[in-house]
Amino acid sequence: MKRGRILNAELNHAIASMGHGDLMIVCDAGFPIPDSTWRVDLAIEKDLPDLGQVLSLIASDFVAEKVGYADNLPTNNPVLLDKVKTLFPDADHEMTTHANILGAMAAQAKVIVRTGAFDPWGNILLWSGVDVPKWFDKPGVIAPPEYARKLKA
Repeated sequence: MKRGRILNAELNHAIASMGHGDLMIVCDAGFPIPDSTWRVDLAIEKDLPDLGQVLSLIASDFVAEKVGYADNLPTNNPVLLDKVKTLFPDADHEMTTHANILGAMAAQAKVIVRTGAFDPWGNILLWSGVDVPKWFDKPGVIAPPEYARKLKA
């Protein structure tokens, strides 16, 4: 049996398939997933599993370089925003419109992970990154400024 926390084979496969810059969306139960997009459907019933559970599991096994969310999340669901910031503290964070997430971003996603969450504006964008200390640990390799700040002393 594998050692990681994630037991779902399809979710493990999705994470392992992500390359640098690929987009994963972790969404609520009502998200309109395009037919052409790879869907990992974890929803069982209302809030099972919830966004926090799924994001926590993904954060334990996924390097997010950038995290995005709807520009009205800070006002309309600050609890979820706090959780996202706690789970992905080293990632860059950006806001976009909810309509952009439902349209252009959904079409661009490599994979969309559907939870059972009934969370308003509960659609989180995760761009795959690199584990900076592991990628820039060879002697003579110099990290560019955007990565150098992420190196731990």
